[in-house]
Amino acid sequence: MNSQNAQRVIEALLFTSAEPLSINSLKKKLPDDVDIEEVIETLQKHYEPRGVNLKRVGDALVLRTAKDLRHLFIKKEVTKRNLSRAARETLAIIAYHQPVTKLEIEEIRGVTVGSGTIDLLMELDWIKFGRRKSTPGRPITFQITDHFLDYFDLSSVKDLPGVKELKDLGISVKKINRV
Repeated sequence: MNSQNAQRVIEALLFTSAEPLSINSLKKKLPDDVDIEEVIETLQKHYEPRGVNLKRVGDALVLRTAKDLRHLFIKKEVTKRNLSRAARETLAIIAYHQPVTKLEIEEIRGVTVGSGTIDLLMELDWIKFGRRKSTPGRPITFQITDHFLDYFDLSSVKDLPGVKELKDLGISVKKINRV
């Protein structure tokens, strides 16, 4: 078997294997007169400028995506999370009443707002800190972000549904006042 045919055999075996193949297992597929190290070196040089490279992993060989192209194959894991009712209510209150303090949110909702709810909305980059109120204690306010507008395909807060639209959707609007 000539060197080119030996390269083809090794190439085919590596291409069809998801796992690295030991050099000994590859040797067994070739005639004894083939210098496997020479074939490996030739294949490595051949693949070096290409999209896949022949790599040694211990005493085994494997075809891998070229290092500079790996970013194309990294899957960004998208985790879908449903917002809790408390988070949805808090977000709606901030959107319609901004800038609004935590105490004002709690007064509208009628229950306390957990810091986890605020943290989650901040983590999603849907709300941010606003200016401080000019009231005793100078409480911090919250307001929606441009990311919130972009995510919900809104140009501005004015594009939020009005009281009539919300009622038409069957949503209770007794506590929502337009900004």
